[in-house]
This record gives sequence, C-alpha cells and structure tokens, in this order.
Amino acid sequence: MDANARCRVAYVSFQSLAPQPLSIAGKLSLPAGGPLTGAAVVICHGSDGVDGRGEFYAPALHARGVATLEIDMWAARGTVRGALARPASPVETLPDAFGALAFLAAQPEIDPARIGILGFSWGGVVSLLASTLRRQPDGGATRFAAHAANYPVCWAFQRLPAFNLAQRTGAPILIQTGEADAYDTPGAGERLVQSMGGGAAAVTGIAYTGATHGFDRDLPAQTIIDPFAHDGAGGPVLMQFDPAAAAAAQQATAAFFEKALAPAPL
Repeated sequence: MDANARCRVAYVSFQSLAPQPLSIAGKLSLPAGGPLTGAAVVICHGSDGVDGRGEFYAPALHARGVATLEIDMWAARGTVRGALARPASPVETLPDAFGALAFLAAQPEIDPARIGILGFSWGGVVSLLASTLRRQPDGGATRFAAHAANYPVCWAFQRLPAFNLAQRTGAPILIQTGEADAYDTPGAGERLVQSMGGGAAAVTGIAYTGATHGFDRDLPAQTIIDPFAHDGAGGPVLMQFDPAAAAAAQQATAAFFEKALAPAPL
C-alpha cells in the first residue's frame, strides 16, 4: 500500500439539502497514477472544524483507490470553531452530508452505490444518523454504503430521541472509541454496538485502551469544556494524540471501507 498515492485535487462547493440555502465547501481528492475503484468516502469534521484528522485518514483510502470528499460544515453557517459555537445539534448538519452524497453520486469517476461516510466526534454522530431510514432525504434512493464513526459521544444514542438509531439502512458500520474518552464512561462504545445488534448489517466496535477523545488528532493536547461531556453532565474533556491508537484506527478504517465499498462480484 502506498500511503503517498498521488491525487487529483479539486476544491468544490455543492448545495446542502438543508431547508435554508447553504453552499458547502469541500476538498475532493481523486487517486491518480493507480487504480480508481469508483468508491468514495465523505469525511465530516468534529466541533473544531477541519483540523487535520481528515487529512490523516485520506492517504490510506487513496492508496486503496478510494476517493475522498472532506467537507466544511461550519463555513457556510459563519460558525466559529469550538464546542460552544457549533450548531445546536448534529441533526442540523446531516443535510450537508447528504448533499455531499448527491454531489459525489453525480461525478463521472464515482459509483453512486459505493459511497461511504467517515466522521469524527460531531461528524461521527452525523455518520451514524445517516445510517437510519428515517433520516434519508429521498426515501433512500441514494444512500451511504458504509458508515465509520470515531468517538461519536456514545451515550447520546441511547438516551436522546433525536439520536435514535432504530431502523437502519443495512449498511455496515464501524465505531472506534477511546476507553479514556471523557464524553462517555468506559465500555460505552461496546454498549452502543451491543444495543445496535440484531440489524441486517454488521456493526463493529473497536476500543483503544488509554485513548482519549480525539486520539487521532495530531495537535498539542487540549482540554475543552463541553455540555455533552461526562454522560451529558458537562465538563472538561481532554483531547490528546495517541500515535499507536491513531495508526491502528487509520488502518482499521481503510480496511473497513476497502471491504465495504468493494465492487459487487460478477
């Protein structure tokens, strides 16, 4: 696998499917100099905006012939970065992800049936919500083929009605968490995966021992205050880069999408 696979890069914009007119910016990267499989992944950032996490995962996908579209959900709303300045709920930005799906589905290099979604924290919530039938904007005529969510504030899906994950599309799901994530109590990722059992699709969970929220964020350690932290009680959250966990998560994510977005056998 060549992690430095060359890409054709285009900075694009497309319309969100939100009720109000919103033009969403994104970075579209199409692998060049090797096989282009027709598969693609939409990348959704966390509360701090586009901060390098998408750029960390993209090369591993490009090396497998998978295109990426990293989107900026904040710029169109004039939202500054950070937990206290974001929109009220990830539900508000779900139409951005579906707008990205529609944009990719219209590109000649992309197979509309083989588009996945990857998200971090806030974006991880968006990725999981996009897997439910009730959230599909067009009755599911065009839907994501695979969903990966890194540390998506697991407790919320079991307690907040707006985050209910019942009646999923059947697309496979990967959830990766840190056992020292201050948004949740230890084992929250495993409990979330177990609560999603019995569906038509495989739901896989991976927990990294000692890893905090944002363990794949290669920036100086930072403590933020978030009202969603500590099972909804609010409070401080440490985000600290964990090189070993980040590398493992990168490879697990690339392998997940390579398998989930593979062409159907003839």
